[in-house]
Amino acid sequence: MSADASSVSGWSGVRLVAGREIRQRIFAKSFIWSTVVLVVLILAGVVAAKFISQSEKILQVGVTSQTQPLGDTLVSTAATLGATVELSTVTEDAGRAEVADKTLDALVVGTPESFQVIARSELDTTLASAFSVLAQQAALADQISELGGDPSTVGAAVAKAHVDVVSLDPPREVDGSQILSGYIVGILLFISLQICGQMVAQGVVEEKTSRVVELLLATVRPWQLMAGKVLGIGAIGLIQVLVLVGAGAGSATVLGLTKTMDVNLGATALWVIVWFLVGFTMFALLFAAAGALVSRQEEVGSVTMPILMLMMAPYIVGVSIAPWAPDSPLVQWLSWLPFTSPLIMPIRVALGTVPGWQVAAVLAINIAVIPALVWFAGRIYSNAVLRTGVRVKLKDALRAG
Repeated sequence: MSADASSVSGWSGVRLVAGREIRQRIFAKSFIWSTVVLVVLILAGVVAAKFISQSEKILQVGVTSQTQPLGDTLVSTAATLGATVELSTVTEDAGRAEVADKTLDALVVGTPESFQVIARSELDTTLASAFSVLAQQAALADQISELGGDPSTVGAAVAKAHVDVVSLDPPREVDGSQILSGYIVGILLFISLQICGQMVAQGVVEEKTSRVVELLLATVRPWQLMAGKVLGIGAIGLIQVLVLVGAGAGSATVLGLTKTMDVNLGATALWVIVWFLVGFTMFALLFAAAGALVSRQEEVGSVTMPILMLMMAPYIVGVSIAPWAPDSPLVQWLSWLPFTSPLIMPIRVALGTVPGWQVAAVLAINIAVIPALVWFAGRIYSNAVLRTGVRVKLKDALRAG
C-alpha cells in the first residue's frame, strides 16, 4: 500500500479497508469463542423455555369411595382457577400414607355433604380455594334442601351466572413466549452492539499505537479508513447476529415451540437484523470517533464509557420494564428516540405491542440521523487519528482544521 492517497478514491478505498478488517478479525479466537458462548446461551434459553412450557403443575388429589362424587366438581373448579387436578380413588389409610410421602397433594375424606381435606403440611393455595368453593356449595345445598328446594337446579343456575365486564381500554395480552422472546432479543442486541462497538474503538487505538494508521493514510483518506473499519467490523457483527438468530429460531422450531408461541418468529428475526445494522452504524461511528481521541488501550475505557452508558440505559429499561409494561410512557418515548430505539423497539416488536407503521417511522428517524452522525464522527476521526501521545480533547478535535 505505497500508492498516493489520491490513487485509491471513493468506495474502492472503503472496500480495501473493510476487506482488511474482515480478514483480520473473522478468524480471531475472541470472535469465535464469543459467538460460541452466545450460541450456547441462546440454545440453553430455548431449552429452558421448552422445559417450562412442559412443566405445568399437576395436583394429585385422592378421594375415597364416599367422597368420589366430589371429584368432577373439584376438577372443574380447579380448572377455572388455572390448575390441573388428577384424581385417584384410594382407601383412607392408603391415602393418608400417600399424603405423608408426598405422592398425593391432598386427600378428601368424609361424605360429599361433610368432607375433610388432609394435607401433609400446608395445602396448595389453588386447592384451598377450590375446596372452599366446594364447601360453600355444600352449605348452600343444605340450606336449599331445608327450604324444600332442589339443590341441583339451583347449583346449575349458579354455575351459569356470570358478570359481563366491558373494558373501555382493554390491556394488551402478552404471553410467556413473547416475554421470553423480548428478553432474548434485548440481551442479544445489547451484547452484540457492545462487542462490535468495542472492536471498532480498540481497532482504531491499535492502529494509532502501532503507527499502522500512518501507513494506511498514505493510501486512503481518513473518512475511507473510518468507513471501511465500520463496514468491515459491521459485516463480522452481522455474521454473528445471523448465526445467533438462526440458532434461536432453528432450535425453537426443532423443539416445537413455534406451535405454541404467539411470537411472529420471522418478523422478530428480521427486525433484529435490521435494528442491529442501524444501531451498529450509529454506535460504531461514535466508538470510532472516541477511539481516535486516545493513543493507548488503557484509555479506551474512559472515552467509550459515555457511549456504553448511552447503551446501558435503554437496555435496562428494555429488559426490566418493557416485557411487563410495553406500553408504558417511558418505554414508548425511548423507543422513538435515536440511539435508544435500536435497543427498545426490537423488544416491543417481539412482544407484539407496536404497529408496523410506528416501527417504520422510528426506523426512518434513525436513518435520517446517520448522515449528521457521519459528519460528526468523521470530523473528530480525521482531526485526531494522527495525533499520538496525549489524549485529544473533543472540542479540539472538532475545532481543528
